[in-house]
Amino acid sequence: MIDDPALPNNKDMHETATAWWVKQDAGPLSREDRAAFEAWLAANPANSAAFDEVSMLCGELRALRPSRASVAMAPVRRGPWLASAFAFLAASLVLVFLLNDVPILWRADFHTGTGETRLVTLEDGSQLQLGAKSAIALHYSAAQRRLTLLEGEAWFQTAPNSSRPFIVEAEGGTITALGTAFDIALENAHADVAVTEHRVAVSSGGQTVFVAEGQQSSFDSGSPASSPVPADIDSVTGWRRGNLIFVDKSLGEVVTTLGRYHHGYVFIPDPALRQLRVTGRFQAADPLGAISTLEASLGLHAIHLTNYLVFLRE
Repeated sequence: MIDDPALPNNKDMHETATAWWVKQDAGPLSREDRAAFEAWLAANPANSAAFDEVSMLCGELRALRPSRASVAMAPVRRGPWLASAFAFLAASLVLVFLLNDVPILWRADFHTGTGETRLVTLEDGSQLQLGAKSAIALHYSAAQRRLTLLEGEAWFQTAPNSSRPFIVEAEGGTITALGTAFDIALENAHADVAVTEHRVAVSSGGQTVFVAEGQQSSFDSGSPASSPVPADIDSVTGWRRGNLIFVDKSLGEVVTTLGRYHHGYVFIPDPALRQLRVTGRFQAADPLGAISTLEASLGLHAIHLTNYLVFLRE
């Protein structure tokens, strides 16, 4: 029977529902536990709704779990139920995302962690600043200065050297500096390029466009870059000053960016919600505050299975 002091009546119902879900997922309930569970459901209609909601969300998390036996989760044993519940869910996600990160970190010469930015001075005097959860590889040679942005976002200030072109590879395309400073942001096989000084040549999909100071272009992997359009440089480079600024971005894009600054994971199960438009300025140091603001302004409901796991729903 569940009588763990970690589950007092005044605990958040979603935390209690999560603990019950983990208990049932580990195996059939005993007669005593089944009676306690049914009594908890009957005590408040909101408890039953919370359990249904958590069951659905945890089912979605299960779909993300690695299928390889080497990373399979062991059944949850008796003990502090909230800790077991959160460890079970968090460990599943950590395994998934760590497995995805390993190949990138293996290739990277410089990288940053969650919420971290890093300024790097290269051997030729050029500088690059990496945003949170970003990675870059160097391929410098006597003939050219070549880099690959593997993930995330970076700002580049190139040192002039006409005999050694400065070229950044990103999503199958290249950005060649023409005496310049520029920003590249990657997301879901898509690259955004904004120029803060002089100009760059953006080559992708067999075509090249020239992007001047104060302009931006973008391209999907393997597709031609878009024609240059005016850029809000303050918004694009706000992350360098600790500000995350979004202008008519989808909620999915916003949450993905916030995820680089949040020690945890935020999920939006409904694809339609991910398309909601967002304009706003948030503090990079307070991603959970940004989530709360989005929740209130868009009329959404944030379910916190601890601050580490957050679901946004209608």
